[in-house]
This record gives sequence, structure tokens and C-alpha cells, in this order.
Amino acid sequence: MGIGLFKRKTRTEAIFDIFNIIIMFIICFLTIYPIWYTLVNSLNNGLDAMKGGIYWFPRKISLDNYKAVFANAGILTALGITIAKTFIGTIIHVFFTALVAYSLSKKELIGRKFYILLGTITLFFNGGLIPNFLLIKNLGLLDNFAVYIIPAMFSFFDLLIFMSFFRAIPAELEEAAKIDGANDLQVFIKIIIKVSLPVMATIALFHGVYQWNDYFTGMIYINNIDLQPIQTYLFRIVAQSSSSAMMAAAPGGITTRTVTTQSIKLATMIVTTTPIVCVYPFLQKYFVKGMLLGSVKG
Repeated sequence: MGIGLFKRKTRTEAIFDIFNIIIMFIICFLTIYPIWYTLVNSLNNGLDAMKGGIYWFPRKISLDNYKAVFANAGILTALGITIAKTFIGTIIHVFFTALVAYSLSKKELIGRKFYILLGTITLFFNGGLIPNFLLIKNLGLLDNFAVYIIPAMFSFFDLLIFMSFFRAIPAELEEAAKIDGANDLQVFIKIIIKVSLPVMATIALFHGVYQWNDYFTGMIYINNIDLQPIQTYLFRIVAQSSSSAMMAAAPGGITTRTVTTQSIKLATMIVTTTPIVCVYPFLQKYFVKGMLLGSVKG
């Protein structure tokens, strides 16, 4: 009787595991295949790709699509803007949000509950697009690189993650530093930042991906093409079919026999997504560790 129950339980667990594996395989396939399909078609001769039937591997391998992309000065400028705003914006966002969170994590801070209440309201309500546009305009941030940095310096959601982590740091560390003569800012820079690297890497990953993928800011607040990030540039190519201009600017030897507007769009998509995809795995371990530290210990 007991053996029968044990066998039935084992069989049930095996079926459950197989079911989970199948579901996860389907999810992984649906996630990865669109990227693979885009990559395969971007590596194929553009004119040949128009015939269809390319699903798994290139039929006629050609790098002319990528040559056409990198021959365009506009996309290289946009890539530089994206790298700059991602790097600068992430560092400033992490430091400033951590500094505010460290202050609000102290119960003796005057007005602490009021500040937290104001921040909580912003999680559910915002002024809307038009008031935001007018605010950005009045601040003189239109057609200004700082529009990528200043409005994104602070996030109350990220602040909550930081606060949860800071509350778990032993108070003895700060007390020992203050006995040695350190002030609050020195304690934050020399001690808190050093012990908070996992959660900081988590927030850096959050914000870095946001900065890299953000096209809306460049589309709404930037008219100068030289200040638009690569995601906005990609949006213009896909939405406005401006890839025909990239074909016209392609170097010698690349003609409509090897590239098309569609193949250039696909190549541009791969170029814009590859850097962040390459960086993400290196931060994944910090992401998992930081989320656990910020939730379990808090």
C-alpha cells in the first residue's frame, strides 16, 4: 500500500516536471526565435530574403546589410549618444537615488513620513505628457542632452529597493565610523556604497536597460537629429521608412541587388540590441542577489 502511494507520487512528480519543461521550452522558443529570425534575415542577401522561406539559417549569406548600416554616419552618432546617456545616466541615477534612500532610511529624519507619502503618490499618479513637456521646456531641456539625465535621476520605486537594503545594514558599522570622526556623507561613500554593491548593480541593470531602450524621450523632447539616441533612430527607420536614405548612402558595391529597406531595418535592429544583450549576462548574478537582499532581509 505504502509502496503504491510512493510510486504514484513519483509518477506525478515526473509528469509535473515534464509539463514544466515543455512549458518553459515553449516560452524560451517564443522569446528567442523572433531574435533568431531577425538575425538570420539580416545576414541574408536582401533581395533573396524578399522571396521568403528563410526561417532557421541564411540562404545567401551577405554582410552588405551591416555595411550599409555602419556606413551611415547618423546611426554611429546615435549609437554614441545612447552609450553616453546610458553610462552617465546610470551612474548619476544610482548614486542620487541611493543617497536619497539612505537619508529616508533613517527614522530620525524630520518629515520622513511626509516625503515617503509624496513618493508613494508618484507611483500611482503623474502629471501627464503635456505638463511634463511644458516642464521640460521651461527648464530649458528641449534639444539638450541633459534631458536624458536630469528627469531620470530619481526613481521612487528604486528608492524602495535601496531603503529595504539599507535598513538591514548593522547600525554598528555607521556608529564605529562616526566615532572615528566620519560625517554622514563620508559614512555613505566609504561604507554604505561598498557594502551595497549587489543592490546597486541591480538598480544599475534596471536603469541601464531603461536608458538603452528609451526612444520616447528622444522622440518627444529632441528635434536635433544629432542628439537622438539609437532607439529613436531605429523608430524613425521602422516607422518612417527612412532606411531608403541609408541605402542611398551605402558604400560602393552595395546596390539594391544585395540590400533592401527591410533587410537594413533588420540589421539595424540587431545592431541596437546586441550591446545590451551582451552586457546583461554579466550583471545577472548581481541582479538576483540584489533582489534577494533587498526583499528577504528588508
